[in-house]
Amino acid sequence: MKKYIDQGKNDTRSGFGAGLAELGRTNPNVVALCADLVGSLKMEKFIEENPERFFQIGIAEANMMGIAAGLTIGGKIPFTGTFANFSTGRVYDQIRQSIAYSDKNVKICASHAGVTLGEDGATHQILEDLGLMKMLPGMTVINTCDYNQTKAATIAIAEHHGPVYLRFGRPKVANFTPVDQKFEIGKAVMLNEGTDVTIVATGHLVWEALIAAENLEKQGISAEVINIHTIKPLDGEAVLKSVKKTGCIVTAEEHNYLGGLGESISGYLATTHPTPQEFVATQDTFGESGTPEQLMDKYGLNNKAIVNAVVKVLKRK
Repeated sequence: MKKYIDQGKNDTRSGFGAGLAELGRTNPNVVALCADLVGSLKMEKFIEENPERFFQIGIAEANMMGIAAGLTIGGKIPFTGTFANFSTGRVYDQIRQSIAYSDKNVKICASHAGVTLGEDGATHQILEDLGLMKMLPGMTVINTCDYNQTKAATIAIAEHHGPVYLRFGRPKVANFTPVDQKFEIGKAVMLNEGTDVTIVATGHLVWEALIAAENLEKQGISAEVINIHTIKPLDGEAVLKSVKKTGCIVTAEEHNYLGGLGESISGYLATTHPTPQEFVATQDTFGESGTPEQLMDKYGLNNKAIVNAVVKVLKRK
């Protein structure tokens, strides 16, 4: 299988910060808003270079969404920044009514998603955000896997007209995708071709899927690994092409199995090509306080869990 090299661990939120800073230099219509979490969202460089295009809203997330919607009327492209829990659950009504329903060109950028938020605990570890956002008509939903991809996605969504939810994280993770990549919304990325099983992963689970594929290869199992960074619109054609070859699929995500990527894929395959599927995701539960590594292990969100799911699904072919 193709070997991927960790170019040096970095957090995906820093990829967002770098992408936003670049947009500040190249797109005069981009403005940024934050709910008192500038450091956590890595927005300092944008603010330093474009102080007149930044708005500190304070701990008033609902107000931030309303202001962002209003700014689009004047042709601005607002990027909002706060934790994923506060970017979705806390402000769902405002997003639905003022942004999605009105098809406003707001980019909702969310850090500290999932259990890898770590020690802050269950109240902040949202595992329902992808489901919440993908159900909104017209909302594009993106979950990036590393620093380079997050930077590329941040730049790309500025060119896309319409509301976008961009999800990224807090911990330093492997940075392995190309520095100069072209990010295509709604287009899956084939990372490794295989014949026995399809592994589709998103976010922090993409690197874990690649490790799992290496371990499976040692057992004589050929795994196809696909990075689906765009949850909606889903690249169903890429999934369908793969499962027609392999005959089974494992989906992996740092999210509840209800409402996430796996559910989107199972719904798509149910109507096009019914296929045995196993889900690597949280099982309808909240998180808890702990290190990201401890929590990923406890909730079955790592390469070991993916290998186990593959062994299980192969028996159902």
